[in-house]
Amino acid sequence: MVNIERFRVLVMGRANAGKTTILQRVCNTVDKPEIFDGNGKKIDNAVVQGTLGRGYHNIEHELVFQSNPGYIFHDSSGFEAGSTQQFDGMKKFVISHAATNSLEKHIHAIWYCIPMTDYERTVTAAEQKFFNECDTGHVPVVVLLTKVDFFYLVAIEELLDEGLEMEEAKRRATERESQLLKKWQVHIKCILDQCRFAPKAYLPLQKMDEEGTDCAALIQCTASALNEESLERLLISTQQSSIALCIEFAMRRVVGRMLEMTKTDGERVDMESLESDILSWFPEHKVSGQIVVPQYVLNAMDVLIYGACTGNHRWL
Repeated sequence: MVNIERFRVLVMGRANAGKTTILQRVCNTVDKPEIFDGNGKKIDNAVVQGTLGRGYHNIEHELVFQSNPGYIFHDSSGFEAGSTQQFDGMKKFVISHAATNSLEKHIHAIWYCIPMTDYERTVTAAEQKFFNECDTGHVPVVVLLTKVDFFYLVAIEELLDEGLEMEEAKRRATERESQLLKKWQVHIKCILDQCRFAPKAYLPLQKMDEEGTDCAALIQCTASALNEESLERLLISTQQSSIALCIEFAMRRVVGRMLEMTKTDGERVDMESLESDILSWFPEHKVSGQIVVPQYVLNAMDVLIYGACTGNHRWL
């Protein structure tokens, strides 16, 4: 996996599930992505907008945000309308990109978005068809519950219907909102976990409509669902929203492993190798084509090396 430089995600779900907004938050931008065909050729934006306006998405197209080109996204058309052709095309893409011999074309994770604005029909025939018929192999599928903030309005409405005044309803709305989210998350999990190819994880996403929303939980959930350390490292070093995640995974994977080796085998620490392993979990920064290590990374690395050399297990 050492030659893979970019993390590739297929994002799926119904129309208006908030997919593009999630990708913008992950890449910390409000700009639209540049779109490339499967051969890396940039597609004219006017052509792209024309097809999107008609509700058409080519799953083979690669979406790249200039704010973080370390990600490549693919967007699948919603197939809730029951189009066999669309479903078969999506299934063919998933299977071929999960099993391809080209490491650069592998998809590494799938985000399946279910909007909570449709909470009374959270699991439709489309979801059940996908999770019963589409074998993604080693590629984990994470179900994202989107637009969960809608439950606040539902909570207010329920409390008003119960006879509360608006002021009291607002006071109690947050607690009721949390209860509603938990109820429907359990409902969705109960159904999808019984499918032949069940999701690997479930995650509700809040405040995605706000610029600057922290996506650390999404990255952490996705990384934990991956089954290879090399892919974990690729994802964690690609994301730029949380230095804490870089530190956490470097501690868990590098320092934790090194502490175990020194404890069981009594081996001495190879400082150069340790520094290199730790740095591999942090984003690369280039200035004039040269890789430089920011001061905050050096500070984090000093703490990690100190912990490794002193046997401090507090963080692990």
